[in-house]
Amino acid sequence: MEIEFCLDQIDDVARQILPQLKNSIIRLEGVMGAGKTTLIKALANKIGLVDAVSSPTFSVVNTYLTHSDETIYHFDFYRIESPEEALDFGVEEYFDSGFLCFLEWSERIGPLLPQQYSTLELEVLNENTRKLRLIHN
Repeated sequence: MEIEFCLDQIDDVARQILPQLKNSIIRLEGVMGAGKTTLIKALANKIGLVDAVSSPTFSVVNTYLTHSDETIYHFDFYRIESPEEALDFGVEEYFDSGFLCFLEWSERIGPLLPQQYSTLELEVLNENTRKLRLIHN
């Protein structure tokens, strides 16, 4: 699946791709400023998030609850120096929880990724336009 969109259409894009997500582990790829956290916020809001989404850059993982008491984990591995750091805080237990996990900068923990995940690639076309690709492995 591939969608080209303007940033002000991100809520509509989230509504379109949410039913297409087949895995609980969702990798978001794109350069800094591509809109990864913004897309996660839009997806989480469509799911029925109670909390506000913010980037977990310094905390590595944020935990959110939905109105139906579901848990969502949002990871930002940008500051992780090695996969061992992620093991130290128990990343595998989060992945094994069955709850939805959104991952930013997941290439930093590559060997720890589960076998099944979906990838949302964001490509910056210009200041207001992005191309989104949904890939399942």
